[in-house]
Amino acid sequence: MMKIGVSGASGQLGSAVVQALAETVAAENLVAISRTPKTDRTYAGRLGDYDQSETLVAAYQGLDRLLLIPGADLRPGIRSRQMLAAVDAAAQAEVGHVFLLSATGTQREGESAVVAAYWHSEQALIKSAIPAWTILRMSYFSETLVEEVRMSLTAGGLAMLEDSRVSFVSRGDVAKAAAAALTSEGHEGAIYQLTGSEALRGEAVCRLVAQQIQRPFALNVMPAEVLRAGLLKTGLPDVVADAVVSMKARQARGAYDIVSGDIVRLTGGTPCSLAEILASIAGGLGQS
Repeated sequence: MMKIGVSGASGQLGSAVVQALAETVAAENLVAISRTPKTDRTYAGRLGDYDQSETLVAAYQGLDRLLLIPGADLRPGIRSRQMLAAVDAAAQAEVGHVFLLSATGTQREGESAVVAAYWHSEQALIKSAIPAWTILRMSYFSETLVEEVRMSLTAGGLAMLEDSRVSFVSRGDVAKAAAAALTSEGHEGAIYQLTGSEALRGEAVCRLVAQQIQRPFALNVMPAEVLRAGLLKTGLPDVVADAVVSMKARQARGAYDIVSGDIVRLTGGTPCSLAEILASIAGGLGQS
């Protein structure tokens, strides 16, 4: 049997991937790798810190397949350095097939962009000596949009730089798709687009939110500098405000305006819609 590892397993997505894998992969063949490793009856844990490359080489030893999930540090340049170290460590450990979590619309961007690391890690993986690779480009998480909505309820509207189209995808569907790819054949050299089944404009998103909270919820289009200033006034750190503006700029240029059937092809199931995600947590949005 193949030995499968998930690097970045302690995060929300990593944990979801590990749980999805645990449904079909024997405990002795499933390794959850993180800075805070845990082991239970369904998987083994290994220490693997993106900031300590020697721990990554050890953590990746003996793995046939490995999923790399970028860390959560938003400071410019950090994730690029971390992911380049992870790809290099996978090559040193002689991992046979590396799967990389990336983002739709990935292109070369300056390190001030929140997703700059995706382009660097994609390029490093493709050019590496690793025998096989697969790239999983995810769209914008529905759950991230929900957090934005929660933060915007007092203002009564969702801030965007344009009335952009976004193919929102649930974290759970991305996890299931990643697990399906890791446990099946025929993915060498593939770049998958893990998206929802439709792309929604901001106005449509606001209508869905209004239906759930049973009161008006508007789309607030504004310049980037106005959005950033508003975020800073709420007390968010500079690095977080910059990350939010960067993601909104990606939406505005169409980076998430991509709809594919790759989740259906990988999992056999239809992706959960944004409306379903909103309905599932309606009470948490202040529904009356």
